[in-house]
Amino acid sequence: MQIRNLTRTAALAAGMAFGALAGVSTPALADSSKPIKIAINEWTGQHISAHISGSVLKNAGYKVEYVTAGAVPQFAAIAQGNIHLQPETWGNNVGEIYPKSVANGDIVQLGLLGLKPKEGWMFPPYMKDKCPGLPDVQALIKCTQVFATPETFPKARLITYPADWGTRSKDLVKNAGLPIAAIAGGSEGAMIAEMQAARKAKQPMLVMFWAPHWIHSEHTWDWIEMPAAAADCDTNPAPGFDPNKTGDCGFKQADITKIVSRNFEKDWPGAFKAMKALSIDNDTMNALMLEVDQKKRKLEEVVAEWMAKNEATWKPWVDAAKG
Repeated sequence: MQIRNLTRTAALAAGMAFGALAGVSTPALADSSKPIKIAINEWTGQHISAHISGSVLKNAGYKVEYVTAGAVPQFAAIAQGNIHLQPETWGNNVGEIYPKSVANGDIVQLGLLGLKPKEGWMFPPYMKDKCPGLPDVQALIKCTQVFATPETFPKARLITYPADWGTRSKDLVKNAGLPIAAIAGGSEGAMIAEMQAARKAKQPMLVMFWAPHWIHSEHTWDWIEMPAAAADCDTNPAPGFDPNKTGDCGFKQADITKIVSRNFEKDWPGAFKAMKALSIDNDTMNALMLEVDQKKRKLEEVVAEWMAKNEATWKPWVDAAKG
């Protein structure tokens, strides 16, 4: 997982907590007076899932604390019981501690959060008129000049993740020998600004990006259809673009899992059931991130508003704590 949606992270990551919603009675379901500590990572979407989880737990009568933790370092803290809940764990950026801790039971998986993550190359729909056959990647290869700029011609210009996010697109282009110039974006904000400017002027645009993200609530984007990912792609030449090359497969897509510490179910059995029931979909996440990152509203306000308008969605999660 790349570090995503960093806008306003410093302000949001400071352990934000807010009370139960006004007018909503708090049932006496809490199993323990000890607060449940929820991890806060580096991107807005995770802040939203964490605070929805915290709001649900508060409405079930639990005390909640938010703890700032890095996406990879958090796993040691969860395994040691210093952090108790992480509702949004991206399975493609977990390091070495996470799988070992799951295997030995120090970290317990509660199931998928409900988000359908996707990473890959995106383009605006109007490019289909300029490059028939899209979104098939073979169509892209045949008409790379349509996506070119004077600096890259005749190669297509592909905006990739900032260099410190990794080089997956650059590596794929090199390994597959594609007629594409992979240009690292300066930052998430710079990438978005260029995407929006190109879209407004209906200029060529090809970019490595991800979902969920608020930009999908603002406009429709299409995804290039890549060869499937393969676990042995780096050693087996059969999958990918070229049967004679390795490392040329499409991008592996992540699972997003809810996880808790070893003793979570024992300490908070009702909360355990509530968190197993909790589910957030892409449309919800895209819309809430739009409010926070693009419209610059306070995260607490946005989550509280969603809770107030969607009691029919989250009340069954609270009710699950009673079972």
